[in-house]
Amino acid sequence: MEIKYKDTKQFSAEELQRLFLSVGWSSGHYPDKLVTAMKNSGAVYTAWDGEKLIGLINALDDSVMTAYVHYLLIDPAYQGKGIGKEMVKLIKEKYKDFLRVVLVAYEKEVDFYKHCGFEVGEEKTPMFITSLWT
Repeated sequence: MEIKYKDTKQFSAEELQRLFLSVGWSSGHYPDKLVTAMKNSGAVYTAWDGEKLIGLINALDDSVMTAYVHYLLIDPAYQGKGIGKEMVKLIKEKYKDFLRVVLVAYEKEVDFYKHCGFEVGEEKTPMFITSLWT
């Protein structure tokens, strides 16, 4: 297995749907919206096993001060192999000169992100308006 990393915003709806549903994320039920979301992202880095999309990280940004890491997902068959850490490194390098890089982590992922250099915000609470269920 040789994993290749790419900086790309071009995907088929089927590629994104398969990856997002592989991790049980409800946004995978909206593949056309995901295609548009990736095209409009500030940055998207991906991991590929041959022609198969196996990982993705994206960020939204204001072009100078703040970047928000929105998605990081790895196909379950490829988890635990350092792919997520490599993609976080790519995002951190892209935004190294920004004043703030933010993400919202699910509780079970907090330790992973701490290991990648993120800190839990003091006196901060993530807030949402959403119709997604995961």
